[in-house]
Amino acid sequence: MGSNSPLQFNTIPYPIWRRKLPFGLEHLLRPIATRYLTAEADTNPPATPQVMADYMVRWGLLDGNLPVVQALDQQVQTLESTQPDDIKPPATVEIGDLRLPAQWEPMETVLLAWPVLYPQLWKQHAQMAEAIAPVATVTILVSQPVWEQAIRLHLTRRGKIDLKRVRFLQLPTDDIWVRDYGPVVAHDANGEQVAVKLVFDPLPNYPQQQDNAMAQRWSAHEELPVRHLDLHLEGGNIWSDGQGTIIMSNQVFHSNPGLTETELREKLRAVFDYKQLIITPRLEGEETGHVDLLVKLADAQTVLISHPAGPNEANLRKAIDIFRSTTNAAGQPYRVFELPNPPRYLNWGLFAVWRSYTNALTVNGRVLVPVFGIPTDAEALAVYREAMPDFEIIPIDCSASANGGGAVHCLTKEVAAPRRE
Repeated sequence: MGSNSPLQFNTIPYPIWRRKLPFGLEHLLRPIATRYLTAEADTNPPATPQVMADYMVRWGLLDGNLPVVQALDQQVQTLESTQPDDIKPPATVEIGDLRLPAQWEPMETVLLAWPVLYPQLWKQHAQMAEAIAPVATVTILVSQPVWEQAIRLHLTRRGKIDLKRVRFLQLPTDDIWVRDYGPVVAHDANGEQVAVKLVFDPLPNYPQQQDNAMAQRWSAHEELPVRHLDLHLEGGNIWSDGQGTIIMSNQVFHSNPGLTETELREKLRAVFDYKQLIITPRLEGEETGHVDLLVKLADAQTVLISHPAGPNEANLRKAIDIFRSTTNAAGQPYRVFELPNPPRYLNWGLFAVWRSYTNALTVNGRVLVPVFGIPTDAEALAVYREAMPDFEIIPIDCSASANGGGAVHCLTKEVAAPRRE
């Protein structure tokens, strides 16, 4: 269960041991990380069923009394590969006027980068997969083929998902926050899918090359054309209502130093067909600055915003004022619902952790809402039910992932289905 203690000591789901450090400190940190953590599980996974079984039992992913080795051997592999030798480069297109769908439109699949480095997050990812599978295909990205067997067994033992609704794809990434580097799938004039590739490099002290290449590799595998957007932008910092309104936080100007608002509008207009751009403040002191940590777009006329409180009271109040005083691209005023704003805490006395109920995913009639095992969870779920009465509201325990800076929305990337007349 979660806690509201101002100082906590929780697992940090981020590869700190890979950070570029001065004076050769990385050479000291890596052996420690390898010994006590799963530091190389993505690049050097367990090599045999027995070693994998030991890994899963050690980290509490399976009951040690189960015949794990035999069960692993029985898992059917269906892995698809995105290795360069197996696919053709995606077609790059220069078309503009793409429509950016809203999240409540029909979705084809939802991508998850499985947290093989972080066993503490397997339960959360399983919960998300189980909530998505009844309404959309779940695409699980893995770094190495052997992980498919382990994940299949983990999901099978939980007994809450139809594995026929799960697709496994070998596509190595540097980290789990697929929202930010994954493909932004838009529609052309005929309603066909076009993947939009953003420039992803938010953390210069970490290796991010695989994450930055992910959207293009995935698009090639899916045989989708790619349109490049010349902006340093993460997927967590853009909402669309599918009707000409785009919402961002002013983090976009921090990510693109020297960029003016006029230039931002021009770059967006070169790719997207939109009429209204709404720019909110970012949360000060929160590392990502993404709009999905303070605003949730529920429908074209409804936004959910964290209640103004704490260190960001002024910025949250300003965000609320923006939506109460403006309209969407169709000229419609917004309804504003305020969500609880849990107090931040310091993890290990160093990392400020922000828990946000706006970091939710809408997919095909369902809303996966983050909860944290704290008293305000019930209030947040009640607000969602009031604001989105036609949707099934499903809580997802995000107390573990919050320590890495995100929740459901940050860990998922939906792919809009084609929209053909």
